[in-house]
Amino acid sequence: MTNTPEKIVYTARATVTGGRQGRATSEDGVLDLSLTAPKETGGPGTGTNPEQLFAVGYGACFQGALGMVAKSHGVDASGSTLDIAVGFGPEGDSYAITADIVATIPGVDDATAQELVEAAHQVCPYSKATRGNVPVTVTGKGA
Repeated sequence: MTNTPEKIVYTARATVTGGRQGRATSEDGVLDLSLTAPKETGGPGTGTNPEQLFAVGYGACFQGALGMVAKSHGVDASGSTLDIAVGFGPEGDSYAITADIVATIPGVDDATAQELVEAAHQVCPYSKATRGNVPVTVTGKGA
């Protein structure tokens, strides 16, 4: 299934040179990063890597979806925290990623937190983009 926006309201543009040993810049210049492979994959680990960027982007998007879903359930999730782990490893002749999201939501029990993160996982654009392609687990914890 393809999820196509009815209307594009924002387009992010970036330029990457040198791949995992290069540089990434956003069109507006706000983002300007050195890219290096992590030590675990033989790189120097002195810069940002694509998996970190994916984790941050997914986390920010997911937290927005969580806030929206929580609000519709009468829950204030503005104080929630998300821990995102993006795994990277070999898959056949190439590589693949995994994602694990743990959301801690103040003021709710574990069952309610789990219900909210599962609902957020259905509407988050990153979750939609990865569904069927990337193994993603979501865990909700009350606080």
